[in-house]
Amino acid sequence: MTDFGDESFRVGLERLCQSLNEEASLSQIGRLAAYYNVVDSLCLRLRIVDYRKARPEIARETVKPPVIILGLPRTGTTILFELLAQDPAHRSPASWEVMKPIPPALEATYHSDKRIKPVEFLLSLAEKLSPGLKSVHALGAQLPQECVYILASNFVSEQFGFMYHLPAYRDWALEQDMTAAYRWHASVLQHMQIDFKRERWVLKTPPHMAYLQYLLAQYPDASLVWTHREPLTAVTSFASLTSTLHGGYSDEVNPTIIGQYEARHFSKMLKRGMTQRERLDTGQFFDVGFEEICRDPMVVVKSIYDFFGFVLSPEAEHRMCRYLEVRPRHLFGEHKYDKRDFGFSSESCHDLFSDYRRQYEKYLS
Repeated sequence: MTDFGDESFRVGLERLCQSLNEEASLSQIGRLAAYYNVVDSLCLRLRIVDYRKARPEIARETVKPPVIILGLPRTGTTILFELLAQDPAHRSPASWEVMKPIPPALEATYHSDKRIKPVEFLLSLAEKLSPGLKSVHALGAQLPQECVYILASNFVSEQFGFMYHLPAYRDWALEQDMTAAYRWHASVLQHMQIDFKRERWVLKTPPHMAYLQYLLAQYPDASLVWTHREPLTAVTSFASLTSTLHGGYSDEVNPTIIGQYEARHFSKMLKRGMTQRERLDTGQFFDVGFEEICRDPMVVVKSIYDFFGFVLSPEAEHRMCRYLEVRPRHLFGEHKYDKRDFGFSSESCHDLFSDYRRQYEKYLS
C-alpha cells in the first residue's frame, strides 16, 4: 500500500514533526510514543484508503445530518456525548473502532469484537504514563471517541496538542483551511457506518467551534450543541488535563506556561466560533451551561431532543438513566485543581474572554 489519498495532509505532517522535535521537550518514552502516534495515523490513513478501493460502495454512503457537541473543553461535552450515545437510534464512534477501523465494525459483534481488548490495554498505558489521568478524563475502548482522533490521520488536529506541548503547531493549525480535513472526517464516518448504521451520528470535540465554516460546509444540516462554562474555570481545568498528559511524555512541564497558552489559544477559538456562528447560524444551535448539565443531565437531554425534534424513546431514556447510575461524575476520583498553579488569579484573562462572557452570560452561572 502506497496510496494515502489526498496528499494535502503532508503539510500538517511536516509541521507536526517539526514541532515535536523543536517544542515538545520529549522524554525518551515521549519520543517513542510520538513516533508511534505518527506512524499509527499514517498506517490508519493508508489502510482506510486501500479498503475503500476494495469496497467502492463506501464512497456512495450518505452521512445523515449528525448531532455535534462542541464548546470550550471541560464544559460538560463528555457526559452529554456519552449520554446521547446510549440512544439505540444513535451511532457514536467507539475508541476501539476509531483506533482499529479495518474491517468496519459489525452491529452483531460491536460489544465483543476482538479488537476491544488490545485497545483497552493500550489505553491503560496512558494512565500508567500520566498517573491520575482517569480522574480528569475517562478512557475506555468502548467509550465514544472525539473527532480529534479522526482528524489526526489528516494531521491537522488538536489531538496532538492535547498530548504534547506544541504551541507553534497548534497556532498554525488554527489558521488552516479545513476543507480537506472535514472531507476526510466524513470519509471515515462513511467507512465506519458501511456495515453498521443508525438513524444519526452523535459526534463531539470542543475544537469544532473554531472551524464552524468548514464543519457546516461538510454537514450543513447538522444539529449543534454548544456547551458553556465560566471560561477561566474551564481553561484551568483543561490546563490541568494537558499538564497531566504532557507529564507522561516530557521531562519539562511548566503548568504556568501551559495555562497561559491554553487561555490565549481558546480565547482565539471562541472568538472565531462566535464570529462564524453569527454569520452561519440558521437556528441549529442549542446552548446549555455546565451547571445545568451537572444539576440534572436528563433534563438537558430532554431539552436537546425537544429543540431538534428528536424522539426520546423509553428504551433510550432507560439506558441513559442507567448509564448515569453506573458512571457517576467522580467515578475515578474528584478532579482537583487550583488556578494559582497555572499562573491565574481571579482577574486573569478578563480581556481575553470579555466578549464571550457578555454574549453567553446566562449560561455561565
